[in-house]
Amino acid sequence: MKNKAINPWKWQDQFGFSQAIETHRHERVLHITGQAPISADGQLVHAWDMPAQLNATLDNLEAVLAEAGYELADLVRLNWYTTDVDLIVQHWSVILSRLGDVRPAETLLGVSRLLFPGQLLEIEATASKS
Repeated sequence: MKNKAINPWKWQDQFGFSQAIETHRHERVLHITGQAPISADGQLVHAWDMPAQLNATLDNLEAVLAEAGYELADLVRLNWYTTDVDLIVQHWSVILSRLGDVRPAETLLGVSRLLFPGQLLEIEATASKS
């Protein structure tokens, strides 16, 4: 069954998210831990480079989704954590180009630091599928 976006306003459209996602009778829900710009051997990649870290992090998110039999279209929730809110907003077009028409409910949080020095972001996600 499809997810239904709930958007009483339009302002969020420019940022590519929905105010809420309603799910119906989903048999599977995938809760994804924070994904970051980390290589397969656990090392930070692209220190201090926001666009490159966004792409690496989204690559990792897609890898986890695929391993579980999901895809980006199944995302219903994203929580973004960043050490530089202004910088991630400046490069939000990277996110929009990668997510396409996927519009999950999203939250963007500024944090003082993440695990690795030079790490600028991390994403938690929830996906659901019937």
